[in-house]
Amino acid sequence: MLSDIEISRAAKLKPITEIAEQLGIKAEDVIPYGRTKAKVPLNYLNEENIKKCNLILVTAITPNKAGVGKTVTSVATSLGLNYIGKKAAVALREPSLGPCFGMKGGAAGGGYSQVLPMEDINLHFTGDMHAITCANNMIAALLDNYQYNNRNTDKALDRIVWRRVLDVNDRSLRYMVSGLGGSANGIPQEMGFDITPASEIMALFCLSASVEDLQARIERIVLGYRGKEPFTVKDLGVAESIVVLLREAILPNLVQTTENTPAFIHGGPFANIAHGCNSILATKMAMSCNDYVVTESGFGSDLGAEKFLDIKCRISGLRPKATIIVVTTAALKLHGGVHADDIKKPNLDAMKAGLPNLQRHIENMKNFGQSVIVSFNKFHFDTEEEVSHLEQWCGSHGVAFAINNGFAEGGKGAAALAEKVVEVVEKKPSIDINFTYEDDDSLRTKIEKIAT
Repeated sequence: MLSDIEISRAAKLKPITEIAEQLGIKAEDVIPYGRTKAKVPLNYLNEENIKKCNLILVTAITPNKAGVGKTVTSVATSLGLNYIGKKAAVALREPSLGPCFGMKGGAAGGGYSQVLPMEDINLHFTGDMHAITCANNMIAALLDNYQYNNRNTDKALDRIVWRRVLDVNDRSLRYMVSGLGGSANGIPQEMGFDITPASEIMALFCLSASVEDLQARIERIVLGYRGKEPFTVKDLGVAESIVVLLREAILPNLVQTTENTPAFIHGGPFANIAHGCNSILATKMAMSCNDYVVTESGFGSDLGAEKFLDIKCRISGLRPKATIIVVTTAALKLHGGVHADDIKKPNLDAMKAGLPNLQRHIENMKNFGQSVIVSFNKFHFDTEEEVSHLEQWCGSHGVAFAINNGFAEGGKGAAALAEKVVEVVEKKPSIDINFTYEDDDSLRTKIEKIAT
């Protein structure tokens, strides 16, 4: 079988203007970044269409180190829906250079279920990450300048909590001292760099409903303290300038899949420190132009999906019609007590022992009011006995089950999963979200509810 990169390079991509026109977006309105990437103006958002569209969330059980294939499943589901005659798109986060060059690798799907051009998406893409890096560090530089000009006065801050960011894994930059070399170089102080997806700018960028909303959120960012009084970007007086740096980045990015179906890839906050979802604007843009939109959240349902529902859906008003939980025998065997080196070996007993992990994730999503579909990512080492037992187990627990072969066969291989999604949406869609906490709960109460 061809490698991911061989498959991506063999795919025949259409001009991005053709993909846009499939969606009813005029070719002259998109902002092209080369032949196969473009940004879509926000005037194509259509609230009436958004209300009619069926949003499908993809999450997972607790994965093994290599993951269980959420992105592959998200892309495959959109391919499968188009294969069976539905108008569908996928909406994903854009990858960070740090993980791409680290242990994780790329984040554009795999096999015959990829978003393309794969190299561009994984490496710089349309420059959104760099714009967010620049905006974050511009605030840091202006804050340093404020401190320098107000040193030895009562306007100076006692404590700064704003850090710089860089989209690179560089541990030597995590904690540093800046401002050395004399007074012309600033005030000596401890500082450090986080990775760009960890920037508060990234989180706010992905939760914003408009440019005006983005500016309002940026204004509320706390940069430091004077005594116990917080000092914000609004106090610094630079919010409009920061938004100017993000004026094109805020527009959703349009690309395509291995089967030339539309894909919106925009924003990439990490789920362990933020909400772990692509931008609200990109999800809504995809929903404005399609009957079905598939999107994913970071990590397992106990982290990314909870944040998707509790944070992104609360803020945006979006409501998934169904949730797909991705599962593999390898992950189940790991939870069944098998060493990571042996999880690809046949072991029905270990798989059975790991099923409580899947059961807890199913219960978790049902507690939110979600109708659940278990998507089984099949690998060559899976035995028929293992697959059959898992399907029977799902049936006995009243959960829809489908095998996803999208990695090897694209839309055709995901047709069974797509059919199951349509069946659930039409016959038993999710009910309104049962949020974990209320907006007006105290911070302590919110934490207690999330923890328990």
